[in-house]
Amino acid sequence: MRKNILLTLVGIVMVGLVWFAPFASASEFNFGVHTVIPENQIDKEKTYFNLKMEPNQKQTLTIRLRNDTPEDVVIEPKIHSATTNLNGVVEYGSTKTERDSSLLYEMGDLIKTDKEITVPANGSKNLLLNVTMPEEEFDGILAGGITLEEKETTSKKEENNKGLSIENKYAYVVGITLQETDEVVAQDLKLHEVEAGQLNARNVINATLQNPTATYINRFEVDAEVTKKGKTEVLYQAKKQDMQMAPNSSIDYPIPLDGEKFKTGEYTIHVKAKSSKESWEFKKDFAIKGEEAKQFNAEDVSIEGPNYLAYMVVILIVLVIGLLVFIFYSRKKQRKQQEMND
Repeated sequence: MRKNILLTLVGIVMVGLVWFAPFASASEFNFGVHTVIPENQIDKEKTYFNLKMEPNQKQTLTIRLRNDTPEDVVIEPKIHSATTNLNGVVEYGSTKTERDSSLLYEMGDLIKTDKEITVPANGSKNLLLNVTMPEEEFDGILAGGITLEEKETTSKKEENNKGLSIENKYAYVVGITLQETDEVVAQDLKLHEVEAGQLNARNVINATLQNPTATYINRFEVDAEVTKKGKTEVLYQAKKQDMQMAPNSSIDYPIPLDGEKFKTGEYTIHVKAKSSKESWEFKKDFAIKGEEAKQFNAEDVSIEGPNYLAYMVVILIVLVIGLLVFIFYSRKKQRKQQEMND
């Protein structure tokens, strides 16, 4: 049997930051999650951790895990800083996005917990998060979350290795925000690299936008246009609204070419962006080089290649016309020959 293992992470549940029940659980999970809200919670209506702490303060947070199944459940907790994906959505769980250069403190460095925890069958267990705040006071918000995912068992791995299988993975994500002061941090936005790239095997121009501040950028919208350098005609455009950026994070904002090929040359990007509080405008020149254009164009699945069928039809038509012309003149020549013989 052909081996084809498809792993689909289809159940990322944002506990607290999206929804939360008194003891959150779902039929797809073998365990439930409940956050024990401490006294220093800023907004006690929130069911994620929304804490105000002092510099160098240490605190232990508790997440209660419940297992209603007849077998032990092993859970692997992973802590991450919040990031912003290319759709302008803040992610608090596991991601491949690299740490932003403006982020002073990684959430995983401030919060320590067990690498795995076993919740007994038909029982419960507390997962402890040990928080140590930075020694120096800072303004703004540190945002992140803890992903709680069931560990894959040896039997499941063996089953996957035997052949065709589809495994759906589910995880809870509990949001965590930490702050030390009530000082309002002014929003800022920066435009960094602009370069040719691809998204889902389709050509795009990526503009890296960075939120270098320790605050959220809410109701974020971007209108980006690309022109030839020194020209005003808009070649490519992308506009998106209702986005959000996490504190100290970046986004590769994609401008699609909609099936067009990259053409070498110098270009200019014009960006207008705004949030619920601020607005920004950027203008930056960039270049598309021959080798990268050739490579991306060859890999873009939306670019139509040579239409060989059309070529064959044209050739066939030419051949047929040529054959008809040949037959016509051949018969005409035969008739003349017969007339001469008569």
